[in-house]
Amino acid sequence: MEVSNAPEVRVVPPGGGESVDIPGFGAVFKLHSRDNGGQVAIVEHPFAVGTITMPHRHSREDEHSIVLAGEIGFRSDADEVVLGPGGYITKPRGQMHAMWNAGTVPGRIIEVITPGGFENYFRELSELFTAVEPPAGVSMRDTTEFGELAAKYGLTYGTPDWLDDVVARHGLRHPRATVD
Repeated sequence: MEVSNAPEVRVVPPGGGESVDIPGFGAVFKLHSRDNGGQVAIVEHPFAVGTITMPHRHSREDEHSIVLAGEIGFRSDADEVVLGPGGYITKPRGQMHAMWNAGTVPGRIIEVITPGGFENYFRELSELFTAVEPPAGVSMRDTTEFGELAAKYGLTYGTPDWLDDVVARHGLRHPRATVD
């Protein structure tokens, strides 16, 4: 039986996929939402030791993360966990969350993003870090361009009361230092 509008078979060999650099972590595109009617995107994120993402909230997407290597910590509102290879977590839209390398070796996760489309944020963020030089003493996060990009993707960044504790307990570089 043939299914109409079914996506085409897509193959990404081990280690394959287009990648972009973002300070402290990156993005390797495994499945673009443009190839499946916007339903889902899959992105691999390598995490350097000591790296935490800036806490943020999605208004449109849910993220489902599977740890591939290392130990990755996740905080989503009041829920916190550190997972090793094979561990899984869903970070629902509307919750402030962050992810970090909680171990002593580089880590990697697969992120399944539903609905798709948000994967393009990572490409645009990488381009922003290349193209924009913030004025002296100004964080990239505080630039107009960064705010406009976040707003375009329905993303809000914040500094929740748990952030400093997570950074201290896991010996992380503060995310403001990662984004600068």
